[in-house]
Formats: sequence, structure tokens, C-alpha cells
Amino acid sequence: MTKPNQPLRTSTRRSDPPDGSPRFIPARLAALKSMSVTELKAEWQTLFDATAPNNSRAFLESRLAYRIQELTYGGPDRETRRMLDLLADEVGGTLTRKSQIADPRNPLVGTRLIREWNGVEHTITVLRDGFDWQGRCYKSLSAIARAITGTRWNGYRFFGLRERKRGAT
Repeated sequence: MTKPNQPLRTSTRRSDPPDGSPRFIPARLAALKSMSVTELKAEWQTLFDATAPNNSRAFLESRLAYRIQELTYGGPDRETRRMLDLLADEVGGTLTRKSQIADPRNPLVGTRLIREWNGVEHTITVLRDGFDWQGRCYKSLSAIARAITGTRWNGYRFFGLRERKRGAT
């Protein structure tokens, strides 16, 4: 147990007890709530080996809580980090990375999707950057489903596409 006015000792190795042990994580997270901003900043210095970026208690608590868990259980895997980087690029409008995010439910380019609605057959062709329906290019299947039905639909559901289960071929 740590003293109230001292920052928690941090371990970067999973096997270093007691603070690095998963069974002590709830107590460490609860201790953050009782720390002053000065103590939180000292804990930040210990965990990140850098000065805290601001004095916001909410920010410091949440980021420290994440870091404590990250050091104990490990951080996101490489694929998750890559996906987050791609999402950040899309949100920021800067596409500096080589590949775009591709939804795993999208069929291969050139695939034709056929759906009957109210007795009318609709054929959609999968393009590299979207979908073609009746000679018009759409960015999403949901937009096509809405144009066909006049109501909001999940495009993948409307066209019978399901997300593949992991490990399935």
C-alpha cells in the first residue's frame, strides 16, 4: 500500500509485484481519484518519463488509468494501432499512409450484388472506390439501399453481406 502523498511505484515489467500485478490494478486506479493534480503530474512523470501535458484532472486521471493497465496487460496489437492510425488520417483529412481502410465485408472488386425489392431486381457492381448502381457511383451500400427503399438501411444487411468470423475462410 502506498502513502497518500507519494506517487505509486510503477513497473514496466509485468512480473514486478505488487504494483504491476493485475490483482493490484483496481486499487491503483482508485488511488488516482484521491490524488491531487500535483500528485497526478508526478505519477505522469513516473509512468511516461515526461512532464504532464496539462493540468486537467480528468485528462490526467483517464490517461494514467489507461497507462497503468497498458503496462500491466500490454497495449493494442500492431493491427489495431495500424487501424487507429488510418482512422486518424481519415478524420484529419491527411491520407499519408499507403493503404485505405477496407471493410472486411466488402466483396472483391467486380463482384455483382443482386437484390430484389418490391418485385424489381437491382444489380450493384463493386468498384475499387465504391459501388455502381444504375450507372451512378455510390460511396456506400447504405446509400444505394436508401435510394432503392426510401428508408434507412444498413447496406451490408440489405444486400445480405455479413462480417466474416475470425478464422473462417
